[in-house]
Amino acid sequence: MAGIKDIAERAGASIATVSRVINGSGYVAAATRARVEAAIAESGYRPNAGARLMRTAESRMIGLLLPALDLHFFGILAHEVEQALSARGYRALICSTDEDPAREEEYVAALLAQRVDGMLAVSVTADSRAFARLLAAGVPVVGIDRALPGLGADVVKADHAMGLRIAAEHVLALGHRRIAIVGAPGHSAPIQERLAGARDALAAAGVEPVDVRIGPVHSFEACRDLVLAMLDAGHRPTAILGTTDIAAIGAIHACAMRGLAVPGDVSVTGFDDLPAARYVMPQLTTVAHPYRAIARHAVAVLLARIAGTEPPVAAPEVTALALVARGTTAAPKA
Repeated sequence: MAGIKDIAERAGASIATVSRVINGSGYVAAATRARVEAAIAESGYRPNAGARLMRTAESRMIGLLLPALDLHFFGILAHEVEQALSARGYRALICSTDEDPAREEEYVAALLAQRVDGMLAVSVTADSRAFARLLAAGVPVVGIDRALPGLGADVVKADHAMGLRIAAEHVLALGHRRIAIVGAPGHSAPIQERLAGARDALAAAGVEPVDVRIGPVHSFEACRDLVLAMLDAGHRPTAILGTTDIAAIGAIHACAMRGLAVPGDVSVTGFDDLPAARYVMPQLTTVAHPYRAIARHAVAVLLARIAGTEPPVAAPEVTALALVARGTTAAPKA
């Protein structure tokens, strides 16, 4: 018998759209709905009665899947989501996958068993098959900070490539040409997008990075060690672009350990504008990432999907990125 994926392919629609038609759980354009209903009729598809019955009573619980909780960025996301949900009478079930795709799949199964009304997900990988199970069961899914490829699910995120492009253009405008890029984790889609944005900006200026170090572990110590290895290899940039604030702070410490002044010898930039960016000395030049607004808007979108109403459109400031110039960047020495 045909499944929901077969219906989606036959109708030329996403799995999320087919799920909304089957479950009557959200807005679908009339023409698209007609195609999906025709595909259902042609294939003889019958919805899973047990899954439909499971969705008839609200649990008032929302799953929140994060790659980590020991990083300040994800801790703040969790706080903003929990507060926004609580204000609307929902409870958050917060799960940390520890950057492990297998653990992500296990949590999806567990949250299905808990009968969550919806899911907010910062996915570990680009493989969205685990989340397709939620959509097939009529559970709306909204991605935060990164896309969920192939699902057609709502996503609330900033333009990561633009973020590091802004940082690269800043140090280029200061006159830097010996520029390195450092960060982690390499498997993260946002990090890959940021790396691509920095490379594009440098290439447009006719500049090749003197070194690129993208490691597997995103921690202060790991990023510090990436920069130490770069400096010890004889690569001496006059500017370092950190893919995150954590990477940038690690770079500042590595420079200090090798007797290099920031920004006198090396300028450093970050990405996110975490509270820690203002605590280091000198204060970190970074790209402000509106992650708090993104978290709150993602909640609003998800609850609209649960209610079967059209989700709100994000205001420009929800995903806007901006350079915050502080004390870690300056023109290179003559």
